[in-house]
Amino acid sequence: MVSSARNALLILTGLMFWTLSGAQTGKVVSKGLFGSDPGKFSASLESNSIAYIRDNGLGVTGPEDKFGSNNYLKMDYSRGHLSAGLQVEGYMPALYGFEIGQQADAKKFLLAAKYIRWTSEYFTFHVGDIYDQMGNGLIFRTYEDRNLGFNNSLEGFQAAVNIKDWFGIRGMYGRPRLYTSYAGSWVRGATATVSFNDIFGWDGILFNIEGNFLNRYESLDKDDLHDFHALGLDNANLNSYSAALNFSWNGLSLKAEYAAKGKDLYSETATGAHIGAAIYAEAIYGIGGFSASAHFRILDHMGTMSSLYGKGTGNSLSYLPALTRQYHYMLANLNPYQVNGRGECAVQLDLFYTLRSGSDRNKYWIFRANASSAFTIDRMQSDNGERRLLWMDLNADAECHWNRQLRTTFLYSRQEWSPSHGYEEGTYASNIFVADAQYKFNKKYALRGELQYLYSKDYERDWVAALAEFTFAPQWSIYATEMYNLGETKKHYYTAGVSWSKGKTRVQLSYGRNRAGYLCSGGVCRYSPAYTGVNLLLTAAF
Repeated sequence: MVSSARNALLILTGLMFWTLSGAQTGKVVSKGLFGSDPGKFSASLESNSIAYIRDNGLGVTGPEDKFGSNNYLKMDYSRGHLSAGLQVEGYMPALYGFEIGQQADAKKFLLAAKYIRWTSEYFTFHVGDIYDQMGNGLIFRTYEDRNLGFNNSLEGFQAAVNIKDWFGIRGMYGRPRLYTSYAGSWVRGATATVSFNDIFGWDGILFNIEGNFLNRYESLDKDDLHDFHALGLDNANLNSYSAALNFSWNGLSLKAEYAAKGKDLYSETATGAHIGAAIYAEAIYGIGGFSASAHFRILDHMGTMSSLYGKGTGNSLSYLPALTRQYHYMLANLNPYQVNGRGECAVQLDLFYTLRSGSDRNKYWIFRANASSAFTIDRMQSDNGERRLLWMDLNADAECHWNRQLRTTFLYSRQEWSPSHGYEEGTYASNIFVADAQYKFNKKYALRGELQYLYSKDYERDWVAALAEFTFAPQWSIYATEMYNLGETKKHYYTAGVSWSKGKTRVQLSYGRNRAGYLCSGGVCRYSPAYTGVNLLLTAAF
C-alpha cells in the first residue's frame, strides 16, 4: 500500500510540474481538456533565520549550532476545474526550540506538501496532502502553523460529493505527517452534512447538522520500547465520532458538538488508556454596535496523537486550543494557559461594544470585557481528590479613536493559574496594566508606544515593559522593546529592529534577548528556550 501511494504521488508531482511549465510558457492547447485559459500561478516565500549569540548576562549559550533557518516555498496553480500545488521546506538546521529540530533528520530540504485537485459542481477529487477539519476539530484537524513549527497534513486521497448545497459527504484516507517524515499510522474518515435551510429554502436562516467518523490504525508491537498492552491499550484501531450542529438567524449564532473516542492514550505521557469524550457549545449574538459570545467546553482524555510512537506538539490529530483570550501584549502573554489534555471544563465569556460620535465619524470608542476559567474534571488529577482551578482571567479594555491622528488603548487583565496544572492547591496571580497609544503626524509618519506593568506576589513577581515604534509609510518601520523583571531575576529582555516593505515583499532585521517560556499561536503552545540572537525574516508573494 505504501509503495503504491508513493508511486501515485510521484505521478502527481510530475503532472503538476508539467501543468506549471505550461502556465509559465503560456503554450497551451487552444482546444481540448483545458481550453485556451492559461490559468493562474501564485507563489510565496518565507525565510526565518537567526544567528545565536552567547549571552553571559542572560546565562545561556544558545544551541550548539549557532545558526538556524526555517524556509518555506509554496507554489499553487489553478486552471478551470484543476488546481495543483506544492510546498518545499528547508531547515539549515531548524530554529532553536522548534520541535522539528529535535528530529534525527531535521537538517534537510523536503517536499513537505503537494496536491492535485479536480473540482466541479458536484464532485471534488483530491490527491496529495490534505488539510481539513471535522466539526470544531475535537476529533480531527490537519493544518500548518509555522509559528509552532509543525504541519500535520494527511498524505493520501480525498473525495467529496455535494448535492445542490443541501447534502454533502466526503471521505479520506492517508498517513499523517510527523515533522520531517510521516507517522507509522493510517487514518481514514468520513463527514456527512445536511443543510436544512437549503432543503426548505429558508431565507436569512442557516441550519445544518454534521456527522463525523475517524479511524486511526497503528500496530501496537513495532518495538520493544513501548508496552502499550501494559497501559491497557489492546486494539490497534482507534475509532472516534462526533455530531455537530450550526444555526444562525438575525444576529444569533449557535454551535454545538458532541464527540467520543475509543480507548486510547491522550498523550505520550499518559499512564493509562482511557475512552474519551467532549462537549462544545458556542453562542454569539450581535446587534448594532454590541456583540456578546459565550463558549463552553468539556474535554475528557480527548487528545489524539498522530502516532503512538511520536512526541511533541505536532504529534496530534485533534485540535484542542485554550479557551481563553488571545493576547498580543508582552506581559499579558508572559504565562499563557495550556490545555489540560487529561481533562478540563472551560468557559469563556466576551462582551464587545462600539460607540460612535454623532458629530465626528473619526471619533469612536471600542469597549471589551472578557473572562474565562478552566477546572479539572478528574479527581485523580489532584493530591487530595478535589477538583482544582487550572486557569482564570478577567479582562477589560477600552480603545478610543479621538480623531484622525490619535488612538489610545487601556487594558487591565487579572490572571490566575495553577503551576502544578491542578495537582496542588496553590495558584499564582498577576495583575497587568497596559497603556497603548498611536499618533499619526500625517499620512506618512506615525509613532506608537506601549507601557506595561505586571504586579504579582508570586513566581517572579513584578515586571515592567515598554515598546516604541516609528513608521515611515509605506516602506519603513523601526521599533524597540524592553521587558524587565523587577522581582526575582532582575533580567532585561530587549529587542530592536527595522522592517522594510514594498508591494508583497517584507524584510525585517532585529536583535534581542528572548525569555524562556511558552509561545502560543491560535491557543496552541510550544516551549521556547531563552536565547539571544540576530533575526532576519523575509516574506514575499508572487
